[in-house]
Amino acid sequence: MILAKSCHDLDILRWMIGKPCTKVSSFGSLSFFNKGHAPEGSTMRCTGGCKVEATCPFSALKIYYRNRTWLTHMDLPLEEDQGPAILKHLEEGPYGRCVFHCDNDVVDHQITNFEFQGNITAAFSMEALTSYAGRRTRVMGTKGDVVGDENLLTVFDFSSRKATTWDASTALKVQSGHGGGDYGLLHDFIRAVSTKDAKVLTSTIQESMESHLMAFKAEESRHTKKTMEVRMG
Repeated sequence: MILAKSCHDLDILRWMIGKPCTKVSSFGSLSFFNKGHAPEGSTMRCTGGCKVEATCPFSALKIYYRNRTWLTHMDLPLEEDQGPAILKHLEEGPYGRCVFHCDNDVVDHQITNFEFQGNITAAFSMEALTSYAGRRTRVMGTKGDVVGDENLLTVFDFSSRKATTWDASTALKVQSGHGGGDYGLLHDFIRAVSTKDAKVLTSTIQESMESHLMAFKAEESRHTKKTMEVRMG
């Protein structure tokens, strides 16, 4: 789950700290989205006459058909009414299955602790159910702390007791995925290739491979209940 949905978070940790990760410990399970918590009257699919579909916060009909969100997951016609095509996807494809009746074995919550070189520690929590979307980040330093939510970034100075807030929208020059990050990554990559200068890149493929290894080790730790060492090469 961390590799599939939270690999960016590990990339951010590795980039901010700037040192290799040495140890990982992790805990988590699939405790809610299972048949034991399926509401009475629920069906295998949201389109199968489910008695609680109208009030279920996880209704595929509400998310995809009525609200028309996250439709990029589906192959839909561009010019005509998409309603019938969406219903067909929900009736026959994976997105219409009840979240409580799936054969999913992926965790719905997981916490992971990392130790980096220099005795630097980081804690990461992956939660399925929150009142907000996106990331909440807190960096605790010796001279101050930083708190951010992908929109606002507030730096607090312990000495002056002053807080400075940076609004990401004021610096966003190009609209692209991942808060403008997609454009930035491609811009730097093309510039590095054209100038044949790898220093242009803010991160390397080796660091990305390390963050992937951190995710694999977190899953291994979750299964074995042991602290895992992270070693590249």
